[in-house]
Amino acid sequence: MTDTFEKTSWSWQLSQFQQQAGEWWEYQFYRFEHSLPELPTGWSISPRLGELLKFLFWVVIGLFIAWVGWRLWREFSPYVYSWLNRSGNVTDFRGKNRSSESSIALLLERSQEFYRQGNYREACRCVYLAMLQKLDQKAIAPHKLSRTDGEYLQLLRSSVTPIQPYETLITTHEQLCFGNAEILPDNYQQCRQAFREISQA
Repeated sequence: MTDTFEKTSWSWQLSQFQQQAGEWWEYQFYRFEHSLPELPTGWSISPRLGELLKFLFWVVIGLFIAWVGWRLWREFSPYVYSWLNRSGNVTDFRGKNRSSESSIALLLERSQEFYRQGNYREACRCVYLAMLQKLDQKAIAPHKLSRTDGEYLQLLRSSVTPIQPYETLITTHEQLCFGNAEILPDNYQQCRQAFREISQA
């Protein structure tokens, strides 16, 4: 019986790569060090100043990495949350699904009440909130209090079609929150129609 030996392995390849990267880095540093002009005789940097410069260099590098990480997180966190929500527990999702269905029905009922009272702003807002519940229920965009209308639109543009009904509800909500435009019965009817289209999709 002959022994068989592995010709290569991942750990060996990783250690080879680390060694080569370390040697490359040392060589580049050596070249850089020798390309610097010679300091005049008698002139030198005090050890304290050298340590301070090293510290400042690493602080700047750390801040830059933190800034890049923060920007990446802001850009991709909606997708991460959406993916995590889709891969969650199925039984938990079913229970959540039933409760969100009842809250959607309640929001739509309240919107009708506000409409009958002539309060079209609140009626439209209830339909918008029902849309958010629907997005959370379908795990397209899990509900987050900090998420803005713009972030919802950005996420929806990459994950749903048609986008038009969502845009109708979100732009109406932006008018409610930030605009002075009067909300009319037509606006409410457009919101209800948009929600019907979302429910049928």
